[in-house]
Amino acid sequence: MEMRGFLLFWSVLATTIAALSLGPSFAHVLESLPRLTKWPPELWREATVFNGQFLLFAMIGAPLDIAAILCPALLAWMLRGQATAFWFVLAATLLYAISLALWFGLVKPANDILATWAPGPIPDNFEAVRLRWETGHMAVAAAKALGFISLCLGLLRVRHG
Repeated sequence: MEMRGFLLFWSVLATTIAALSLGPSFAHVLESLPRLTKWPPELWREATVFNGQFLLFAMIGAPLDIAAILCPALLAWMLRGQATAFWFVLAATLLYAISLALWFGLVKPANDILATWAPGPIPDNFEAVRLRWETGHMAVAAAKALGFISLCLGLLRVRHG
């Protein structure tokens, strides 16, 4: 495959993977307002912790999140001779990496606590854990959204030919 076709392939792949990674994170943001303001603790715990509601988020989302760092990183390397495009795509790579770091720093600790919960009375730390889980997902989505915008801006700056 010629370089132009290879660059086009990686541009489309990186953008698709980045969008697919952003999608579930944005879904968390869309769900958060009623989950934080209207849902009773029992419903939140039932939907979030029990019955596998977010199983596919982990099984499909985790590999996508890694790929959303690796694909733009390779694309940035390919664009290293085009300064403006390179820096935007590199920024996208770093923002997606930051989003993963935010997930590990904010959401995973909440997930670790959620994994210990069992049916029965609502735990005393419910409000703090729920708030950390929901706002952690919001922070992740914000970093990914900025990364996606940066990726798009970078691709708009690519010179073809």
